[in-house]
Amino acid sequence: MSDVRVIIQRDSEREERVVTTGTTAAALFEGERSVVAARIGGELRDLTHPLADGDEVEPVELTSPDGLDILRHSTAHVLAQAVQELYPEAKLGIGPPIKDGFYYDFDVPAPFHPEDLGRIEKQMQRIQKQGQRFVRRVVGDDEARAELAAEPYKLELIGLKGAAAESAEGADAEVGAGELTIYDNVDAKSGELCWKDLCRGPHLPNTRLIPAFKLMRSAAAYWRGSERNPQLQRIYGTAWPTKDELKAHLAFLAEAEKRDHRKLGAELDLFSIPEELGSGLAVFHPKGGTVRRVMEDYSRRRHEAAGYEFVNTPHISKRKLFETSGHLPNYAESMFPPMEFEGQDYYLKAMNCPMHNLIFRARGRSYRELPLRLFEFGTVYRYEKSGVVHGLTRARGFTQDDSHIYCTKEQMPDELDGLLTFVLNLLRDYGLDEFYLELSTRGDSDKFIGEPEEWAEATDALREAAGKQGLELVMDPGGAAYYGPKISVQARDAIGRTWQMSTIQVDFQQPKRFDLEYTAADGSRQTPVMLHRALFGSIERFFAVLLEHYAGVFPPWLAPVQAVGIPIGDGHIPYLQEFAAEARAAGLRMEVDASSDRMQKKIRNAQKSKVPFMIIAGDDDIAAGAVSFRYRDGSQRNGVPRAEALREIAEAVETRAQV
Repeated sequence: MSDVRVIIQRDSEREERVVTTGTTAAALFEGERSVVAARIGGELRDLTHPLADGDEVEPVELTSPDGLDILRHSTAHVLAQAVQELYPEAKLGIGPPIKDGFYYDFDVPAPFHPEDLGRIEKQMQRIQKQGQRFVRRVVGDDEARAELAAEPYKLELIGLKGAAAESAEGADAEVGAGELTIYDNVDAKSGELCWKDLCRGPHLPNTRLIPAFKLMRSAAAYWRGSERNPQLQRIYGTAWPTKDELKAHLAFLAEAEKRDHRKLGAELDLFSIPEELGSGLAVFHPKGGTVRRVMEDYSRRRHEAAGYEFVNTPHISKRKLFETSGHLPNYAESMFPPMEFEGQDYYLKAMNCPMHNLIFRARGRSYRELPLRLFEFGTVYRYEKSGVVHGLTRARGFTQDDSHIYCTKEQMPDELDGLLTFVLNLLRDYGLDEFYLELSTRGDSDKFIGEPEEWAEATDALREAAGKQGLELVMDPGGAAYYGPKISVQARDAIGRTWQMSTIQVDFQQPKRFDLEYTAADGSRQTPVMLHRALFGSIERFFAVLLEHYAGVFPPWLAPVQAVGIPIGDGHIPYLQEFAAEARAAGLRMEVDASSDRMQKKIRNAQKSKVPFMIIAGDDDIAAGAVSFRYRDGSQRNGVPRAEALREIAEAVETRAQV
């Protein structure tokens, strides 16, 4: 046997080691129980992979991002094995890891039910305890087809091998651009084959290394994500390195479910998405409309103070507008089909920027007008597939708080700095205060228009503006819009989830495509820089984020009803109605519960509605010209003079305090 030299890479440390030919990654990291795979020459490999001379080897620990993906992908295979053992007629789809978990798709005669998931999970536990080994085999196309002849979806994936598989939803977990491989699940004691699947891998060494998992739910899913394909049954699960982490994740999910904006929207009578309108098209009820109006009014005042000018544009346009902007060639899949009218195609607008360009171009512009900041609450429509529509956070019709700033190149750095500061401060006013920034840059795709030098200049300007905020900056290579790079503000909510909020984009391309010009100080005609900026992203989505962030317990300034009057008896109703009239005259939102319910029921109703202040009145209060406060936390303050009570509510509203 000859010796081979390998390099072990751990973070910034490199160690050279001499091993014998045939040594595996498992032997290299023997005794390191946390290591479940290896990255060799930049590729993830099973620990059974033999090492070659000159290999650079990096250990992959279970708790690392790669390790978690391998854990979850391995658990998906155990799920598929359990399903086929219990339901032999089930045909296999795909089973990739996803954020915090995994799924596997099956073609079965009938949908899965919750009790089925319980049976499947118990079967998975039996497989896990057996410690079955994951064994990789390289196979040829014909051999794979012969072994998987009973699996029509796997046969289709074999035909997709290569770049086509990597573009299909989840398919790259099964086949890629390289060799075909099958993973056998082998009994640890007898060596007998228990199950097999087409898969790229890598996997854990054995099923005993799956410490903690749980099946979550089942749902219908189209094969490869296309409505033209058969509908399969998808089972979702989650897997974690320890039982404590699984328990914490399930607690997090329970809290997230309580905060689900769709659930709260119905409970608090804020909005609905009627079937008659269609998926992704919401209507706001009076209380939800109030919250939305308050959000918009505050934003409008802040924008006016910052020098923005308000505009309005129509909901449809001729085809040529979106051809000029470049959206039809690059964004057509996200736009609704055209409507033919008077011999021309009209499109529902999916974005506001082309129309703002027409406003800029409507007359001659001077450098003295720049920067010109246009702002619109503009409703747009996007064709989202039914599988991704999700309440208000992923809708088909929504209103953007859209701004487009036209400036000179010299003004651009200061404008970007001011834009980002303005955006972050306004988000903080709404109660979000933990952020990081994401910089999306140009990729290799031919969708990106414009010269590389222009992109470099735009990207550098955004990077410089981001650096001034003192926030973490995460790179997103290839994630830019087709016309320019962007910064996205990522905000964390009350339970640590990340939401993409505001975006700022630098665009050198659309001004040229629309022939936008201004007269410079020397009399020459120059092309402005265009900055795109959506602060909320959309009103609807931001509404949903705040609803979940506050769990429906809006601070008084945003609450649809800021105070509710609760009379001890019917004779006290007129007194509270008089107090409520004073509150409304002061600009506060107050109601009186004059229903026939008992007082304790009225208090419970107000608590369920998450009203900030309950104003109670009885004989003693009326005699003293006072009211009693009951707060959200159940505490109470009695005998508060009416004027003082009004001041307390007003101060909580004005200071945007959380009570």
